[in-house]
Amino acid sequence: MIDFPNCKINLGLNILAKKEDGFHNLETFFFPVNIHDVLEILPSSENTIQLTTSGIPLGEVENNICVKAYYLVKKDYPELPAINIHLHKAIPLGAGLGGGSSDGVATLQLLNKKFNLNIPDKQLFEYALKLGSDCPFFLLNKPCYASGRGETLEPFQLSLSGYKIIIVNPEIHISTTEAFKGIIPYMPKKRIKEIITQPIVTWKEELVNDFEKSIFEKYPKVQQIKTELYEKGAIYSAMSGSGSTVYGIFKDALLTNYTVHPGYFCKIIDAA
Repeated sequence: MIDFPNCKINLGLNILAKKEDGFHNLETFFFPVNIHDVLEILPSSENTIQLTTSGIPLGEVENNICVKAYYLVKKDYPELPAINIHLHKAIPLGAGLGGGSSDGVATLQLLNKKFNLNIPDKQLFEYALKLGSDCPFFLLNKPCYASGRGETLEPFQLSLSGYKIIIVNPEIHISTTEAFKGIIPYMPKKRIKEIITQPIVTWKEELVNDFEKSIFEKYPKVQQIKTELYEKGAIYSAMSGSGSTVYGIFKDALLTNYTVHPGYFCKIIDAA
């Protein structure tokens, strides 16, 4: 059984407060994007899970989120057989696009479907949250305003029909832990839920990603991409999540070619 896990971008991201458990309260807007990995799950004749990969090189197999998802389900559903997983990785790593989270959730969904486990939606949500704060979003996989750790989701009507998005990643891996080191939480004057309903031309001045300041200081190449996208005519540009991907939203008719730097990942997609 095969699935094609997609990624997301964040339209704004505010870090509001740090909680006693070490997590942060935040708000953001998740927007699904049609850049995909490929995930295949097959029954195995072996006694344990096997993971093979292709595409972008990954780290240690035992730390892969797909393997973690398998063992979360196996704990509660011991009848789950051993499997072979093949993951073709096309979404950049440590890029703020949620590609790993999407792979983990796709694993949960494929296991549930292929082996007829009938896992309740609430339990799937709990599994997803254990895998990562942004994982529950990929169960819905539609535009959502998110709060709490990112797991409190409110589906939101947002159409970007007539726009294209340029996604650029400079092949810089930024861990979430690294990104949060530069954050000082604060309460913004205007919340993302309000800004996102305004005309997109107003976003440039009001819709911010709190991670940008510290990431731009440490990685000037990331800031340079944002500057270049605005110079090319982007109506709005920002870093996605904790970086290092930067995207630009362009009116379709005004889109100009983006000069791709050697070694950079770059995709142009329809925003609708």
